[in-house]
Amino acid sequence: MCSWSILIVFSLLLILSLLERVKYFRQSYDAGEVKNSPLSLAIQELIAIAGGIYLSLVMLISFLKLDVPNKIQLFQIWIDPIACIAILLSIIQPFFIRFFCKNNKG
Repeated sequence: MCSWSILIVFSLLLILSLLERVKYFRQSYDAGEVKNSPLSLAIQELIAIAGGIYLSLVMLISFLKLDVPNKIQLFQIWIDPIACIAILLSIIQPFFIRFFCKNNKG
């Protein structure tokens, strides 16, 4: 039961994160230039940010010579813990940007 609720919360956060990114790209989208949809740009940015965070975490762990397990079991699935942290951080990143932009305006 707990694993399903965590999976649902993760899925909702992922959808909300993508919607926040789509909203950002729609606002900064030039009407005369048609290239990619805001959703495809949002997914590309999510994956790019997750990849950058992943590489940074790998370099930090390597530099500090930390012992991190290669795989952990989460909901009957074996995953890389560093990749999981990178994805989670990239999902919550647009919410932090929105929060800090609101605080800087007023």
